[in-house]
Amino acid sequence: MQHVRRSPEEIAANRARYEDHQRKGLEFAPKALPAPSPLPAPPIDPALILYRETVPGGWYWSTRVKTGETLRIAQEHAFSTVSLIAWNAADPSERLNLVDTVKVQWTTALSKGRVIFSDMGRVMFSVTEDSSGAHDCLMGGSTAASNEAKYGQGLRNSRDNFVLLATKSGLDRRDIPAAFTLFAPVRVDADGKFVWKPELLHDGDYIHLRAEMDMIVGFSNCPHPLDPNPHYAPKPVTVTRIAAQPIAEDDLCRTATAEAVRGFENNAFANL
Repeated sequence: MQHVRRSPEEIAANRARYEDHQRKGLEFAPKALPAPSPLPAPPIDPALILYRETVPGGWYWSTRVKTGETLRIAQEHAFSTVSLIAWNAADPSERLNLVDTVKVQWTTALSKGRVIFSDMGRVMFSVTEDSSGAHDCLMGGSTAASNEAKYGQGLRNSRDNFVLLATKSGLDRRDIPAAFTLFAPVRVDADGKFVWKPELLHDGDYIHLRAEMDMIVGFSNCPHPLDPNPHYAPKPVTVTRIAAQPIAEDDLCRTATAEAVRGFENNAFANL
């Protein structure tokens, strides 16, 4: 690859931009994040429901969402983990990026008030409601190997589900990002090992993800590799698309941290 030299003006502009970001970060006082959302989940105004899908245990589903719409993913049929991936609908080369999401926000605890970034530094989702905060952005979903080691052969897994889902969307396995697994209470213990913390879960848990760009979103409803249940028994999960609503200027997700503010600035810049 040929190295392209930057002019002194370009170098100076980049340095000024970096120093401006650094200054904003040092001057910004992060907002305290709220307590978990209340249970049971409040009803949704029927006039705002655009579509509702029940994803059976072991299966997958995808949908397109528009900017401002919200996805409610809810445990209405008993416990199940569900893995999620997403692409920019206009340019699927831009996709969910959990590494940047964790690194930029300095936390693996993606709960109410946090945002989820793409690999282009833009915000894909805002977590506007969340009853548990028990989600896994470290391990990802199940694979054929993890299922076979635990349950035996022939059972559906998230990796293969996402390959099928991507293919139907005109993509392939190389386009599949690391999955964000909801209702999977994975934490890291003092020895650096992944552990399952069931006390973080509640009956009827739910999460609201507000779309901050037009997206293709895929779901796979398969057991997490650390799920202690020795039987393969995922329950149906309900996904509801909710119409866009006005967003307040002081919206928590958009103003909680300097990193989130910059992410939304990137969103705005991309739409110019």
